Amino acid sequence: MVGIVGYGAYVPRNRIKVEEIAKVWGADAPSYKKGLLLYEKSVPSPDQDTITMSVEATKNALRRANIDPREIGAVYVGSESHPYAVKPSGTTLAEAIGATPEIHCADFEFACKAGSEAMFVCIGLVESGQIKYGLAVGADTSQGAPGDALEYSAAAGAASFIFGQQNLIAKVLYTYSYMTDTPDFWRREHQFYPRHASRFTGEPAYFKHITGAAKGIMGKAGMKPEDFDYVIFHQPNGKFPQKVGGMLGFTREQIEPGWLSPTLGNTYSGSSPMGLTSTLDISKPGDKILMVSYGSGAGSDAFIFEVTERIDQIRDKAPHTRFQLDNNKKYIDYGTYAKYRGKIRMGR
Repeated sequence: MVGIVGYGAYVPRNRIKVEEIAKVWGADAPSYKKGLLLYEKSVPSPDQDTITMSVEATKNALRRANIDPREIGAVYVGSESHPYAVKPSGTTLAEAIGATPEIHCADFEFACKAGSEAMFVCIGLVESGQIKYGLAVGADTSQGAPGDALEYSAAAGAASFIFGQQNLIAKVLYTYSYMTDTPDFWRREHQFYPRHASRFTGEPAYFKHITGAAKGIMGKAGMKPEDFDYVIFHQPNGKFPQKVGGMLGFTREQIEPGWLSPTLGNTYSGSSPMGLTSTLDISKPGDKILMVSYGSGAGSDAFIFEVTERIDQIRDKAPHTRFQLDNNKKYIDYGTYAKYRGKIRMGR
């Protein structure tokens, strides 16, 4: 049996409220708050990026796993905001945590499901016996063009998971993937900001793939929505995960523990994985958890986990996700936000 032996998350301290963004562009802040259920989002400081956040999240995962990092056989970082176009994030992360050079590293990209993609591969490598432990990270410092709708949600954060076969805190019962060529969101080489197909990103993209993956894995497992204690969906905003949950027959109570986007924003590759960390923070032995990611382009990965008794021994060995989200916040204005995110560029 393969499962999670350690998990951790990292949330930057800085926040910006949707009103602060809206007043600069003359937009209607209540439409984002009431329509998309977005209130504020995290913002990385100038010295924070996908790698630094991955290191912090992984340190929390190692505290819970209580393993020697030299036993980790693979390090995979999923992100669409890797600091380098040509240089891996994984090698820096591996060296920062004290892993050995005899390790396999790779960076994953698949829009917002790059993190779950890394998880999927780690599970397979551990299950096959190729490695003892595998480290999978979903992290992003996501960007939205000034004045674009994405600017109200594009946020920063990281989630890290160590997979193994001993001392599990959550067993992996089933995995499933659902993919099509649906170009709802993209960014070409050398473009700074992504582009999206507006409303097209909803029905034929997000909802089709989330429901396809969720129904597929439930059919594979012979389970129904009422068989789960919790469910986590990718969270591009606050509205979509609640809507797709209702479409599939899940309740608000099942969704809420992992529903972070109203005050975190969309952390892209870290979105559903961070929701899983928050859910594990409050789960009990025997709980069944469904997680379904989504990445534009387009596809979804689905996982069913069963929590073990070990969760009670390790959950408090690192900061809980919601504690990081709700405490020690520093609110910034739009000018500071624009400076931090590189939106102000010098002419040449």
